Amino acid sequence: MVLKMSKLRHLFNISYCRYYSIQQAKKKLPIISCKRPEYNHYEGQTYSKFDGIKLASKGWLSAKSKNDHFTIYYDANKKEEKEVYRKSFEEIGVCNMLSEIMVAQGFELPTLIQTKAIPSILEGYNSVITAETGCGKTLAYLLPIFQHILEWKPHMKEEFNSPLAVVITPSRELASQIGQVAESLAQGININVSTLIGGRTKQKILNPPIEYSDILITTLGAYSKLVTTGILKVHNVHHLVLDEADTLLDDTFIGKVENLLKKFGIHYKVQVQVPPVGCQLTLVSATMPHELPEAVKSFVDPQSLRTISTTNIHKLLPHVPQKFIRLGKAQKPVELLKLVQADVNQKRPVMIFSNKTSTCDFVSMFLNENNIQCVNINGQMAVPLKQGKFELYNNGSVNVLSCTDIASRGLDTTRTRHIINYDFPMYIADYIHRCGRTGRIGSANDCAVTNFVAWPREINIVQKIETSVRKGNELPNVNANIRRQIEDRIARMTGVGI
Repeated sequence: MVLKMSKLRHLFNISYCRYYSIQQAKKKLPIISCKRPEYNHYEGQTYSKFDGIKLASKGWLSAKSKNDHFTIYYDANKKEEKEVYRKSFEEIGVCNMLSEIMVAQGFELPTLIQTKAIPSILEGYNSVITAETGCGKTLAYLLPIFQHILEWKPHMKEEFNSPLAVVITPSRELASQIGQVAESLAQGININVSTLIGGRTKQKILNPPIEYSDILITTLGAYSKLVTTGILKVHNVHHLVLDEADTLLDDTFIGKVENLLKKFGIHYKVQVQVPPVGCQLTLVSATMPHELPEAVKSFVDPQSLRTISTTNIHKLLPHVPQKFIRLGKAQKPVELLKLVQADVNQKRPVMIFSNKTSTCDFVSMFLNENNIQCVNINGQMAVPLKQGKFELYNNGSVNVLSCTDIASRGLDTTRTRHIINYDFPMYIADYIHRCGRTGRIGSANDCAVTNFVAWPREINIVQKIETSVRKGNELPNVNANIRRQIEDRIARMTGVGI
C-alpha cells in the first residue's frame, strides 16, 4: 500500500511539472501570434519531421481564408542585448579629425557594421558590405574614403573633372541623400564633394562643367554618359562604390554597369600609399545575391572580395512587428483607409508601397479624396514632378507617402513609423528593403509593418517567409531578379532555353 502511494505521488509530481511547464510556456509572448491561436509559434518550438510545419497561411489560397491574419514579433521574449563588441572610432583606425566630427554629429561609437567594415576598406581590400537596413552602412564606407583622401590629397596634383572617389547609386533620391551625408562630413576640412544626378545630362555634355571634386556622388545613367563622352575622367578614381549594389547588378542595370566598370582597372588589392596605386571596389547593400561572383567577374576578381556582414542579414527586422492580413482585392482600399486614418490621427508617418505606378497613383488619389493629404513618387514620374515630393514627406510637411520600389532602396526614412505593403512585393529582397524604411537607427520604438496579401503569388512568398521564421532560418531566395539575367546570359551562350 505504501509502495502504491509512493508511485502515485511520483506520477502526480511528473504530471504537475508538465502542467506547470505548459502554463509557463503559455505566459511567454509568441514569436508568431495568429488569429487562430492554435497556430501560434513560441521561442524554442520545434516541429516533427512527419507532421511538418503548421503554417497559419497554409489555407490562404482559399477564398474562405479572407480576414485571417498573423503577426511576427520575432524577439518578443528577448531582452535588448548590450553591444559589448563596440569600440571607439579611433580604435578601429579612424583618424582624430574624423572621429571628432563623428562625436560632434552625435555618433559616440561606431555601429557593428562600421566596426567590421572600416578597417577592411582602410587596408585597401575590395569589400562587400552586407547588413540590415538602417545600421550605418553609408558612413562605413564614407569614413575610410575621407581618411584616404585626406592622406593623399596634399601629395597629388589637382585635376578638374577628375575625382578621387566615386559613389554610384541607382536613384537620384539616394544620390542626393548620400551627397548630403558626405557634405556634412566635409564641412571644415579640405575635401570637395559633388553630387551629379540625371535630368540635365545633355546640357552638361553641350556645356561641360569644370569642377574640382574629390568625391563624386552620382547616379549610374548620368555618370556613365559623362564618362563615355570624356567629360569626367576615371584615371584618378581610387575608390569606387556601388551603393544598393544588388539593384545595380540586377537585369535593369547590369549591362551598363559592366561596360562602365571595365574602364577602371580594379585591382585585387589597392596599395594604400602616397600616391595610391589602383582602384578599390566596395559593394554595399542590405541584401546580396548568392550569384554575386558570376555577376561581377567581368570587372573584378571575385576572389578579391572580402564579405563583411552582420548576423541579421537576410532576416526580418527583429525589433519591428510585421502583420500579414489575407484580403480580397476589393477589401484593400477600405482596410488602407482605416489604417492610414489611424496613423494620421496619431501623427505617425506612413509609407505605402505598391508594385505598379498606376496603383501608386490610385492610392494617392484615393487618400486625398478622403481628406488625407498624401504625396506620391514613382519611377515613371517626370523629374520636375518627383523632385521635392520625398522631401515634403521627409521634412514633415506631409505624413503619408505613396510609392513604388523606387523609395525602398537606401533612403534615410528615420521618421517613418509604419510601412504598409498595399501590394505585397514580388521578391523577398524587395520585402526586406521596404521594411527597412522603418525601425532604423534613430527611429521611434513603436515602428510596425502591415502587409496586404491577396494573390496566389503573394501567398506563396508569405508562406516562405513564415516557414523561415518558424524554422529560425534565413529568408530564402534573397536574390532580387539577378537570377533571370544570369539564366538569360547562359541561354544566349548555349542557345538553349531555360
